[in-house]
Amino acid sequence: MKIYRCFVVAAWVAACAAVSSAHAEEFPSRLVHLVVPQAAGGGTDTFARALGQKLAERWGQPVVIENRAGAGGVVGTDFVAKAAPDGYTLLVTYEGSQAINQSLYEKLPFDSLKDFVPIATIAVTPFILIVGPKAQATTLKEFIAFARANPDRMSYGSAGNGSVNHLLGEMLKSEAGIRLVHVPYKGASAAIADVIGAHVDAAFASVPSVISSVQSNVVRALAVSSARRIAVAPDLPTIAESGFENFDVNPWWGILAPAGLSPAIAQKISTDVTGILKTPDMVEVLAKQGATPLISSPEAFRDLLAKDIEKWRKVVKASGATVN
Repeated sequence: MKIYRCFVVAAWVAACAAVSSAHAEEFPSRLVHLVVPQAAGGGTDTFARALGQKLAERWGQPVVIENRAGAGGVVGTDFVAKAAPDGYTLLVTYEGSQAINQSLYEKLPFDSLKDFVPIATIAVTPFILIVGPKAQATTLKEFIAFARANPDRMSYGSAGNGSVNHLLGEMLKSEAGIRLVHVPYKGASAAIADVIGAHVDAAFASVPSVISSVQSNVVRALAVSSARRIAVAPDLPTIAESGFENFDVNPWWGILAPAGLSPAIAQKISTDVTGILKTPDMVEVLAKQGATPLISSPEAFRDLLAKDIEKWRKVVKASGATVN
């Protein structure tokens, strides 16, 4: 009897695996939504559109980018968390939203790890500290010197409370021993616009969201947050080489699905994304945005997300940032 039961269970498992594999081979058979939990024009939106175009070409099915901004990424992320786990609604997000919000918000309608299946990382790209074109500071050292001489007189904008832009400002304040006034916005684009208009003195912005403004001298770049300089702006010094050697923030962007997605479909999407990231034209697209492809398996991405949730938990606690 036991042998018969074992045979039945084994047959059932094999049948389920075969069905899952068949579904993966057929996927996708219709339109796929890539949900971006940030506003259009930012780094996440830029990467989603570049990847979406390539996936549509590879799959032979339309891929639509859907911006669902609000509450620091919570609105769009929650939408995907509650979507059907069939692979047709996917989340394209970044470290700042997926890893930071877990400790920033007192109550979240989802769990950043348990309610998602990490599928594949896309790229890493740092942030740039910018000031207006008419600002007195032309270097990071001059900026810090002026801030030290004028505590609480200089301001910096961010994409919102607890965003990477915000926490980078808090990290710089702590490292440099300066006092700056934080001005939160509903998205990085609005903060950048007010730096250009001289309504705030500075801001940290992801390279994709601001590099064109830097290259056209609409804003002045002072330093980059990664430990190494970036190829798209090789003359721009790092914050580390400006006297703060341990300063290194280089966030990732990635694609996730609702929990419950078939492992076979998750692996297919991951494999297709990896294939795209290895193509010379996609590498070039990312390079122009100051980004470097980051290739990982679903398992490695899950480990990375878990690690970064804990990393940013400490930064959030030290900053005192919280959202009710």
